[in-house]
Amino acid sequence: MHFQFALKLISNHTNCKIVMNKFIFQSLIGFYLLGFTLAWSQEKPSSPATVITVAAASDLKFALTEIAASYEKNSGQKINLLFGSSGILSTQLLQNAPFDIFMSADESLVFKLADAGKTQDRGRLYAIGRIGFFVPKGSPLNADGTLKDLAASLRDGRLKQLAIANPEHAPYGQRARQALEHVNLWANVQAKLVMGENVSQAAQFAISGSAQAGIIAQSLVLSPTVADKGQFELIPESWHQPLNQRMVLHKTAAASAEQFYDYMASAYAKDVLKRYGFGLP
Repeated sequence: MHFQFALKLISNHTNCKIVMNKFIFQSLIGFYLLGFTLAWSQEKPSSPATVITVAAASDLKFALTEIAASYEKNSGQKINLLFGSSGILSTQLLQNAPFDIFMSADESLVFKLADAGKTQDRGRLYAIGRIGFFVPKGSPLNADGTLKDLAASLRDGRLKQLAIANPEHAPYGQRARQALEHVNLWANVQAKLVMGENVSQAAQFAISGSAQAGIIAQSLVLSPTVADKGQFELIPESWHQPLNQRMVLHKTAAASAEQFYDYMASAYAKDVLKRYGFGLP
């Protein structure tokens, strides 16, 4: 519109027999074209960068938050982190939840999604988790990874509540149950259990002292905000199925999500995961 107005104006000036030299003509055209360009840029602002949504197992709460913050700083890309039980998150993905990346604490859940056609492939193993026995400050129990003191506390009445994640949908809860079954304590401890929706919530129960102990993720205990809240000892890996943690891109993931997916395999991301106690594949 501005350009046509410029030509009309110039034509009118010509009809009035106003002589314009080449320099004035070019300057006038350039002026109106500049005005047109500025008006167009104001009417069509650049669209914001796509936000990457990552649905992640709650044992990653501290490690992944640190990794994502570094990625955002270096790339300018926004990462939206959603933490929860891997079982619940995978169910939401089966129901077409708009997550770009799924980071599960149990690789079998990724395989189910892949078999259902919800992912781009069968994903990539990014870490191996560990469980252990945690007792908060002031607890009458000892941080014994062999669970012998837990057994004794059931007999002498010291244990009132034991926190674990819900085994029905949380991988860390399932492994806690397997460890308790390994030492024949699962049946006896039933009445004492307080179950978190995920392992992060179970850890909160134990850290706050609401429970005298908890079987939780090592990665949460190694956080600076938790490390001084009690004592922790690892439970032998052979007592439960491995916590092979796998990540995968959703079938409809944004192209920008692939860059963060690859960043999780970087030396920096691996160093952070290792610092939080994860084994590396």
